[in-house]
Amino acid sequence: MSRDLSRHLLLLLPLVILIGAFFLLPIARLILVGASGDAGVAAYAAVVTTPRYFESFLNTILLSAGVTLMTLAISTAAGLFLQRNAFPGRDLLVALMTFPLAFPGVVVGFMVIMLAGRQGVIGGITDAVFGDKLVFAYSMAGLFMGYVYFSIPRVILTIMAAIEKLDPALEEAARSLGAGPWTVLRDVVLPALRPAFLASGAICFATAMGAFGTAFTLATDIDVLPMTIYTEFVLYANFATAAALSIVLGAITWLVLALSRSLAGNSVAAAG
Repeated sequence: MSRDLSRHLLLLLPLVILIGAFFLLPIARLILVGASGDAGVAAYAAVVTTPRYFESFLNTILLSAGVTLMTLAISTAAGLFLQRNAFPGRDLLVALMTFPLAFPGVVVGFMVIMLAGRQGVIGGITDAVFGDKLVFAYSMAGLFMGYVYFSIPRVILTIMAAIEKLDPALEEAARSLGAGPWTVLRDVVLPALRPAFLASGAICFATAMGAFGTAFTLATDIDVLPMTIYTEFVLYANFATAAALSIVLGAITWLVLALSRSLAGNSVAAAG
Protein backbone atom coordinates (compact mmCIF):
# COMPACT_ATOMS: atom_id res chain seq x y z
CA MET A 1 0.00 0.00 0.00
CA SER A 2 1.46 3.34 -1.03
CA ARG A 3 2.14 6.12 1.46
CA ASP A 4 -0.40 8.45 -0.24
CA LEU A 5 -3.16 5.83 -0.08
CA SER A 6 -2.41 5.15 3.60
CA ARG A 7 -2.57 8.86 4.36
CA HIS A 8 -5.88 9.23 2.52
CA LEU A 9 -7.38 6.25 4.35
CA LEU A 10 -6.19 7.69 7.65
CA LEU A 11 -7.84 11.02 6.85
CA LEU A 12 -11.07 9.28 5.92
CA LEU A 13 -11.13 7.07 9.01
CA PRO A 14 -12.86 9.58 11.38
CA LEU A 15 -15.56 10.21 8.77
CA VAL A 16 -16.08 6.48 8.18
CA ILE A 17 -16.39 5.85 11.92
CA LEU A 18 -18.77 8.77 12.34
CA ILE A 19 -21.00 7.69 9.44
CA GLY A 20 -20.99 4.07 10.58
CA ALA A 21 -21.71 4.78 14.24
CA PHE A 22 -24.21 7.59 13.96
CA PHE A 23 -25.82 6.99 10.57
CA LEU A 24 -25.53 3.52 9.06
CA LEU A 25 -26.01 1.47 12.24
CA PRO A 26 -29.08 3.42 13.47
CA ILE A 27 -30.58 3.36 9.96
CA ALA A 28 -30.01 -0.40 9.67
CA ARG A 29 -31.60 -0.92 13.07
CA LEU A 30 -34.54 1.29 12.13
CA ILE A 31 -35.10 -0.70 8.92
CA LEU A 32 -35.20 -3.96 10.90
CA VAL A 33 -37.60 -2.53 13.47
CA GLY A 34 -39.85 -1.27 10.67
CA ALA A 35 -40.24 -4.83 9.37
CA SER A 36 -40.60 -6.43 12.79
CA GLY A 37 -44.33 -5.76 13.27
CA ASP A 38 -47.28 -8.00 12.41
CA ALA A 39 -47.38 -6.59 8.86
CA GLY A 40 -43.71 -7.41 8.22
CA VAL A 41 -42.12 -5.69 5.24
CA ALA A 42 -45.58 -4.56 4.14
CA ALA A 43 -45.41 -1.93 6.90
CA TYR A 44 -43.37 0.19 4.50
CA ALA A 45 -46.33 0.30 2.11
CA ALA A 46 -48.67 1.49 4.87
CA VAL A 47 -47.90 5.10 4.00
CA VAL A 48 -49.89 4.64 0.78
CA THR A 49 -52.28 1.81 1.76
CA THR A 50 -53.49 3.27 5.07
CA PRO A 51 -55.68 6.36 4.51
CA ARG A 52 -54.58 8.14 7.70
CA TYR A 53 -50.88 7.73 6.94
CA PHE A 54 -51.35 8.60 3.28
CA GLU A 55 -53.21 11.81 4.19
CA SER A 56 -50.45 12.72 6.60
CA PHE A 57 -47.82 11.94 3.96
CA LEU A 58 -49.66 13.99 1.32
CA ASN A 59 -50.07 16.93 3.71
CA THR A 60 -46.34 16.85 4.45
CA ILE A 61 -45.36 16.78 0.77
CA LEU A 62 -47.76 19.59 -0.19
CA LEU A 63 -46.82 21.71 2.83
CA SER A 64 -43.09 21.29 2.16
CA ALA A 65 -43.50 22.07 -1.55
CA GLY A 66 -45.61 25.14 -0.79
CA VAL A 67 -43.16 26.38 1.84
CA THR A 68 -40.29 25.88 -0.61
CA LEU A 69 -41.97 27.83 -3.42
CA MET A 70 -43.05 30.68 -1.13
CA THR A 71 -39.61 30.88 0.51
CA LEU A 72 -37.85 30.93 -2.87
CA ALA A 73 -40.15 33.70 -4.12
CA ILE A 74 -39.69 35.89 -1.04
CA SER A 75 -35.95 35.23 -0.80
CA THR A 76 -35.35 35.95 -4.50
CA ALA A 77 -37.21 39.27 -4.43
CA ALA A 78 -35.62 40.33 -1.15
CA GLY A 79 -32.18 39.03 -2.15
CA LEU A 80 -32.17 40.94 -5.44
CA PHE A 81 -33.17 44.15 -3.70
CA LEU A 82 -30.70 43.80 -0.82
CA GLN A 83 -27.79 42.74 -2.99
CA ARG A 84 -28.21 45.52 -5.56
CA ASN A 85 -29.21 48.47 -3.41
CA ALA A 86 -27.13 50.27 -0.81
CA PHE A 87 -29.02 52.17 1.88
CA PRO A 88 -28.57 53.00 5.55
CA GLY A 89 -29.40 50.01 7.74
CA ARG A 90 -29.00 47.45 4.95
CA ASP A 91 -26.54 45.32 6.91
CA LEU A 92 -28.79 45.46 9.97
CA LEU A 93 -31.75 44.35 7.85
CA VAL A 94 -29.78 41.41 6.44
CA ALA A 95 -28.77 40.46 9.97
CA LEU A 96 -32.40 40.62 11.13
CA MET A 97 -33.50 38.37 8.27
CA THR A 98 -31.17 35.68 9.58
CA PHE A 99 -32.60 36.03 13.08
CA PRO A 100 -34.82 32.90 12.87
CA LEU A 101 -31.66 30.75 12.68
CA ALA A 102 -31.14 31.56 16.35
CA PHE A 103 -34.44 29.95 17.39
CA PRO A 104 -35.47 26.32 17.66
CA GLY A 105 -38.74 25.22 16.12
CA VAL A 106 -40.52 25.36 19.47
CA VAL A 107 -39.78 29.08 19.80
CA VAL A 108 -40.87 29.70 16.21
CA GLY A 109 -44.17 27.98 17.01
CA PHE A 110 -44.57 30.15 20.10
CA MET A 111 -43.99 33.26 17.96
CA VAL A 112 -46.66 32.11 15.50
CA ILE A 113 -49.09 31.78 18.43
CA MET A 114 -48.20 35.30 19.59
CA LEU A 115 -48.96 36.55 16.07
CA ALA A 116 -51.94 34.48 14.96
CA GLY A 117 -53.14 32.69 18.12
CA ARG A 118 -56.21 33.33 20.25
CA GLN A 119 -54.50 36.23 22.01
CA GLY A 120 -52.33 37.15 19.00
CA VAL A 121 -51.75 40.46 17.27
CA ILE A 122 -53.70 39.55 14.12
CA GLY A 123 -56.70 38.40 16.14
CA GLY A 124 -56.67 41.64 18.13
CA ILE A 125 -56.60 43.78 14.98
CA THR A 126 -59.37 41.85 13.17
CA ASP A 127 -61.49 41.88 16.34
CA ALA A 128 -61.15 45.67 16.61
CA VAL A 129 -61.85 46.26 12.91
CA PHE A 130 -64.36 43.53 11.98
CA GLY A 131 -65.64 42.39 15.37
CA ASP A 132 -64.31 38.87 14.87
CA LYS A 133 -60.95 37.33 15.73
CA LEU A 134 -58.95 35.76 12.94
CA VAL A 135 -57.11 32.82 14.50
CA PHE A 136 -55.12 30.39 12.35
CA ALA A 137 -52.00 29.60 14.38
CA TYR A 138 -53.23 26.11 15.28
CA SER A 139 -53.86 25.01 11.71
CA MET A 140 -51.86 24.15 8.62
CA ALA A 141 -51.88 27.86 7.73
CA GLY A 142 -50.08 28.65 10.99
CA LEU A 143 -47.63 25.84 10.40
CA PHE A 144 -47.03 27.12 6.86
CA MET A 145 -46.25 30.60 8.18
CA GLY A 146 -43.88 29.23 10.82
CA TYR A 147 -42.02 27.07 8.31
CA VAL A 148 -41.64 29.96 5.86
CA TYR A 149 -40.33 32.14 8.69
CA PHE A 150 -37.53 29.79 9.68
CA SER A 151 -36.78 28.74 6.08
CA ILE A 152 -36.09 32.22 4.70
CA PRO A 153 -32.63 32.61 6.30
CA ARG A 154 -31.56 29.21 4.95
CA VAL A 155 -32.42 30.28 1.43
CA ILE A 156 -31.80 34.00 1.18
CA LEU A 157 -28.11 33.82 2.11
CA THR A 158 -27.47 31.28 -0.67
CA ILE A 159 -29.40 33.33 -3.21
CA MET A 160 -27.69 36.59 -2.24
CA ALA A 161 -24.30 34.92 -2.65
CA ALA A 162 -25.35 33.66 -6.10
CA ILE A 163 -26.62 37.11 -7.12
CA GLU A 164 -23.31 38.65 -6.11
CA LYS A 165 -21.48 36.31 -8.49
CA LEU A 166 -23.70 37.08 -11.51
CA ASP A 167 -21.86 38.58 -14.44
CA PRO A 168 -23.32 42.11 -14.96
CA ALA A 169 -22.08 42.05 -18.58
CA LEU A 170 -24.81 39.52 -19.45
CA GLU A 171 -27.55 41.83 -18.21
CA GLU A 172 -25.96 44.84 -19.93
CA ALA A 173 -25.80 42.88 -23.19
CA ALA A 174 -29.48 41.96 -22.90
CA ARG A 175 -30.45 45.58 -22.20
CA SER A 176 -28.35 46.81 -25.14
CA LEU A 177 -30.39 44.49 -27.38
CA GLY A 178 -33.60 46.14 -26.24
CA ALA A 179 -34.69 43.78 -23.45
CA GLY A 180 -36.78 45.37 -20.72
CA PRO A 181 -36.24 44.86 -16.97
CA TRP A 182 -38.72 41.97 -16.72
CA THR A 183 -37.26 40.29 -19.80
CA VAL A 184 -33.76 40.56 -18.36
CA LEU A 185 -35.02 39.11 -15.09
CA ARG A 186 -36.87 36.25 -16.78
CA ASP A 187 -34.31 35.34 -19.46
CA VAL A 188 -30.98 36.20 -17.84
CA VAL A 189 -31.09 36.56 -14.06
CA LEU A 190 -33.46 33.76 -13.04
CA PRO A 191 -31.88 31.09 -15.31
CA ALA A 192 -28.43 32.04 -13.96
CA LEU A 193 -29.73 31.56 -10.41
CA ARG A 194 -31.12 28.09 -11.17
CA PRO A 195 -28.33 26.16 -9.36
CA ALA A 196 -28.87 28.32 -6.26
CA PHE A 197 -32.64 27.74 -6.47
CA LEU A 198 -32.12 23.98 -6.69
CA ALA A 199 -29.61 23.81 -3.84
CA SER A 200 -31.37 26.12 -1.40
CA GLY A 201 -34.83 24.87 -2.40
CA ALA A 202 -33.82 21.29 -1.67
CA ILE A 203 -32.51 22.26 1.76
CA CYS A 204 -35.73 24.18 2.44
CA PHE A 205 -37.86 21.21 1.32
CA ALA A 206 -35.87 18.75 3.43
CA THR A 207 -36.09 20.98 6.50
CA ALA A 208 -39.85 21.37 6.14
CA MET A 209 -40.31 17.61 5.63
CA GLY A 210 -38.60 16.77 8.89
CA ALA A 211 -39.51 19.77 11.05
CA PHE A 212 -41.18 18.78 14.30
CA GLY A 213 -40.83 21.41 17.03
CA THR A 214 -43.05 24.04 15.41
CA ALA A 215 -45.85 21.56 14.64
CA PHE A 216 -45.63 20.13 18.16
CA THR A 217 -45.90 23.61 19.69
CA LEU A 218 -48.86 24.71 17.59
CA ALA A 219 -51.01 21.59 18.04
CA THR A 220 -50.45 17.88 18.47
CA ASP A 221 -53.24 17.04 16.02
CA ILE A 222 -51.72 18.78 12.99
CA ASP A 223 -51.59 16.00 10.47
CA VAL A 224 -48.05 15.95 9.10
CA LEU A 225 -45.77 12.93 8.98
CA PRO A 226 -43.34 13.92 11.80
CA MET A 227 -46.33 14.37 14.13
CA THR A 228 -47.80 11.04 12.99
CA ILE A 229 -44.49 9.30 13.71
CA TYR A 230 -44.38 10.92 17.15
CA THR A 231 -47.95 9.81 17.88
CA GLU A 232 -47.30 6.22 16.79
CA PHE A 233 -44.06 6.04 18.75
CA VAL A 234 -44.96 7.82 22.01
CA LEU A 235 -48.72 7.54 22.40
CA TYR A 236 -49.40 4.13 20.80
CA ALA A 237 -46.00 2.45 21.30
CA ASN A 238 -46.30 1.24 17.70
CA PHE A 239 -42.57 1.06 17.12
CA ALA A 240 -42.68 -0.87 13.84
CA THR A 241 -45.01 1.59 12.12
CA ALA A 242 -43.13 4.60 13.50
CA ALA A 243 -39.85 3.14 12.21
CA ALA A 244 -41.33 2.31 8.79
CA LEU A 245 -42.79 5.82 8.41
CA SER A 246 -39.46 7.31 9.49
CA ILE A 247 -37.59 5.34 6.83
CA VAL A 248 -40.07 6.42 4.14
CA LEU A 249 -39.80 10.05 5.22
CA GLY A 250 -36.02 9.91 5.25
CA ALA A 251 -35.81 8.11 1.89
CA ILE A 252 -37.97 10.65 0.10
CA THR A 253 -36.11 13.59 1.60
CA TRP A 254 -32.77 12.04 0.69
CA LEU A 255 -34.00 11.38 -2.86
CA VAL A 256 -35.00 15.03 -3.31
CA LEU A 257 -31.63 16.20 -2.00
CA ALA A 258 -29.74 13.80 -4.30
CA LEU A 259 -31.83 14.81 -7.32
CA SER A 260 -31.34 18.52 -6.71
CA ARG A 261 -27.61 18.02 -6.25
CA SER A 262 -27.44 16.15 -9.54
CA LEU A 263 -29.46 18.79 -11.40
CA ALA A 264 -27.54 21.69 -9.88
CA GLY A 265 -24.26 20.03 -10.77
CA ASN A 266 -25.34 19.54 -14.37
CA SER A 267 -26.48 23.15 -14.59
CA VAL A 268 -23.16 24.40 -13.31
CA ALA A 269 -21.30 22.18 -15.73
CA ALA A 270 -23.47 23.33 -18.64
CA ALA A 271 -22.98 26.96 -17.72
CA GLY A 272 -19.25 26.49 -17.64
